[in-house]
Amino acid sequence: MKKITALALISMALFSCKKETKTVTKVDPKTGKTVTVEVPADSASTSTAKVAAQQAINDSAGVFHQTFVLEKGKSYPLKTVQKDVQSITAPNGETQSGTSETTDEMSFAVDNFDKGVYDITIHLLGKRNAQTANGKTVAVDTKAAEPKEEQLKMMWKVNKALVGNTLKMKMDKKGKVISITGFDPIYTKVASSVSGVIKDNKEKTAFANSFKQSFNEKMLKEQFSKNLVLLPSKGVKLGEKWSESENASPDGKVKLTTTYILKSVDNGIAEIAVTGGIPKKHDKATQQGVTRSMSSELSQNGTIKLDQNTGWIKNQVVSVKTNQTETLSDGKQTQTMKTNSNSTVTVNP
Repeated sequence: MKKITALALISMALFSCKKETKTVTKVDPKTGKTVTVEVPADSASTSTAKVAAQQAINDSAGVFHQTFVLEKGKSYPLKTVQKDVQSITAPNGETQSGTSETTDEMSFAVDNFDKGVYDITIHLLGKRNAQTANGKTVAVDTKAAEPKEEQLKMMWKVNKALVGNTLKMKMDKKGKVISITGFDPIYTKVASSVSGVIKDNKEKTAFANSFKQSFNEKMLKEQFSKNLVLLPSKGVKLGEKWSESENASPDGKVKLTTTYILKSVDNGIAEIAVTGGIPKKHDKATQQGVTRSMSSELSQNGTIKLDQNTGWIKNQVVSVKTNQTETLSDGKQTQTMKTNSNSTVTVNP
């Protein structure tokens, strides 16, 4: 009896230690397929919801949405580098090439979060412009000394007056920029920086107005919306495509289409593939016996990576290629000029 009792007690102990399980379905982030797994019953109903609530890019029934989960007191970088390499082949076959590169650096410091809205201070940290042609490079860098070339000094003064300033931004959890303020002190500082270079009052006013048109709330709202909010508001499944179109010509007849694909959400990174461009276009017109033919096309491809936990952009590398051919002919002679451009836009390199 003692042995039987002991065995019974052991069996009871083993049974009591075994946790109840529950079968749940979830989306495999690598394949995008729905799989069935067993999890402890006490966590089956709460674990998935808890993780999703903590992640900025969360999965709800196989559909991913982008929000922002930013930490108060922490700063998030936004550094953009655009490099353009252009070559022009003249009718005589000679080719000239040049490279230009622009770097803009800023950071976003989270001051507060209340009622679904972030209070953020934007720090303008640095700006650099560089051009290379015929083996010579000239650069205007706010982190370097004022250039010696007279034609570059004004650009340096303007950029130097721009950086080191801050703007105040309000943004909701979905990335919608509600407001950006603090421009007037920057306008005053920039206008003052060129007072020694521009003497004529009309020219000063024209410069100030031009600067305001290129640096204002509307422009920055559009820039941040394009750079930070990538997933569509309705959400997207793994492998799903979505497209955006914008005018590539003043009359709106030529459209630039960008197609995105959510490739994967794994190891804390949401990866998006980028393709698209402008289809090949042909134009032909004749004036005064001279026929002008023009063909052009643009293609782009690259990858954007988002931090799944914060929703912030982790890295972007998108390449854009443009080819243009122009031909002039009077029926006896024909001249052709070709222009090729390769641009790369990198965010948070």
